[in-house]
Amino acid sequence: MLDRWSAADAPNASDPIARLVYASRLLGADTDLVLHGGGNTSVKTTVTDLTGEPVEVLHVKGSGSDLATMDASGFTALRLDRLRALLRLERLADSDMMNELRCARLDATAPDPSVETLLHALLPHPAVLHSHADALLALTNQPKGDRLVEEVYGDRVVVVPYVMPGFDLARLCAELYPARAHAGTVGVVLLNHGLFTFGADAEEAYRRHIELVTLAEERMALPRPRVAPAKPRPVDRVRLARLRHEVSAAAGAPMLLSRYEDPAVRAFLDRPDLAAVATRGPVTPDHVLRTKRIPLVGTDVAGYADDYRRYVEQNRSRARTALTTLDPAPRVILDPELGMLTAGRRAAEAMMARDIYRHTVDVIEAAESVGGYQALSAQDIFDLEYWELEQAKLRRGGPVPEFAGEVAVVTGAASGIGRACAEALQARGACVVALDRDPSVAASDGPARLGLTVDVTDSAAVDAALDTAVDRFGGVDIVVAAAGIFPASREIAGLDPADWQRTMAVNAESVAYLFSRTHPLLALAPRGGRVVVVASRNALAPGPGAVAYSASKAAVTQVARVAALEWATDGIRVNVLHPDAVFDTGLWNAELLEARARRYGLTVAEYTRRNLLRTEITSARVGDLAATLCGETFAATTGAQITVDGGNERVI
Repeated sequence: MLDRWSAADAPNASDPIARLVYASRLLGADTDLVLHGGGNTSVKTTVTDLTGEPVEVLHVKGSGSDLATMDASGFTALRLDRLRALLRLERLADSDMMNELRCARLDATAPDPSVETLLHALLPHPAVLHSHADALLALTNQPKGDRLVEEVYGDRVVVVPYVMPGFDLARLCAELYPARAHAGTVGVVLLNHGLFTFGADAEEAYRRHIELVTLAEERMALPRPRVAPAKPRPVDRVRLARLRHEVSAAAGAPMLLSRYEDPAVRAFLDRPDLAAVATRGPVTPDHVLRTKRIPLVGTDVAGYADDYRRYVEQNRSRARTALTTLDPAPRVILDPELGMLTAGRRAAEAMMARDIYRHTVDVIEAAESVGGYQALSAQDIFDLEYWELEQAKLRRGGPVPEFAGEVAVVTGAASGIGRACAEALQARGACVVALDRDPSVAASDGPARLGLTVDVTDSAAVDAALDTAVDRFGGVDIVVAAAGIFPASREIAGLDPADWQRTMAVNAESVAYLFSRTHPLLALAPRGGRVVVVASRNALAPGPGAVAYSASKAAVTQVARVAALEWATDGIRVNVLHPDAVFDTGLWNAELLEARARRYGLTVAEYTRRNLLRTEITSARVGDLAATLCGETFAATTGAQITVDGGNERVI
């Protein structure tokens, strides 16, 4: 493992907190050491309190911080004497421990400190770093992991058998560390858990950390060369959507399902003993919170759910508090045909499960090549999965976004009404697949947004986009057809056949094709499919010079009405919006607005509000209504045509 400490970049030694931030970021930047908020770090200093008295303080990573992006505000300062007093207790419930830690803060508004704060306080060194290094876990997750640790490190580390994180772990270390440590001790190895190193400052603790991890890598033949992810082999997107439907049914809520593959994952999936090695348990217990105890091998979701319920019942008596049962749906699915799939209510959750299990594959392979991969018992994993601190988080809960776990495909999403619809749906928790022929549609991509450059009249490109969407998120729940063009004004006597054909192709024919391809996916939407077609006031009250546009919007309205009739038995609702005079779209610019306003003898402000309500119609207003149409408020509505025009005498 590469030592990335740079004397030129590191803060001055006179600022121990700044140096700890630097070391923390170095650890957090390497996913072979920590993943998604894992690991923690600390430094001990002396400060002067408000009374002018010196106070020994532990600055420890706060809950919710990520080492990769840490700054000084991510650390919580606690009175060290109080922490050491807690270590003298024989017993302390972890919920009580967390309350005591909060009370020990110098700043009551600081984040909750790490659950491993007492272990940081125990170690008699200024700087302490903790990681869940892949190589260390491969070394210790063995039938004789303690002997391998001794073989690699000799007596340079104190080895601690696995116990639950929190007070139990700190109390055990309080017994073992003083008895076994000596002048040459540079770290603590927690079997099946991780590595602590320490030093006079953050630099010494970091360099020791890298040295010990490197020794483990050399012994376990890690790391392997990282290979870029490959596009998973093609599979039937409807099959994936059906699997996602089953996972959502087991979870009792819509779930996302994302596929991943690279050469190492493919080799793992092709193992003849896949079911045996993949179901021994996680590489470290806290991963259970993201991946469940074991993955589903194959696609029998119902069988997995039954097994999970039995696992809970068999271990229920171990819970230290009233137990709230978690949903039994798998979070990782391994199938030789489909690849590796990960599930979550949010895109970030599925991504975290993917990253964790990708590293799990490396750890298992390395451990199997030495003594054989061996995880902790199901009982130990249950204890952490149903830990009182995690159960307390469940009870606190919080609002779930309206469209959490759902996927929306929006056409014409690079600008105007399409973009506003995409933004409104994402703001309410949906993952959005944004389609547009403008490449800028991909500019703001993220975990919950996928922008694809697609001409909606290109059927092959639309099919490829749907394949990509289902690979990324597992299915489609919502379709918003907002792509459209408005050709140059032309009377029928001067009709341009090319303009007519192009307008009909974009505004109507492409929607019919999109419907034909998304129907099987919408029929498998966990909460029922929803479709919104963005038509136009021209479909109801056409204007002169707009025959192609008006006819195409009338045609797509009829497509939507027929879909509403045909799809109701599949639980899919289809509704139409008829916007008018939406002037913040690409169809309008300042010069055109000025010209139109002059034609009517109005100012631009008057022209943009020339409706019965004298209100301005914006893309955001249309987008918000489109999202509302997809929500529970309109759960009993299909085939509706709703105007968004401020009131128009010709329409009314």
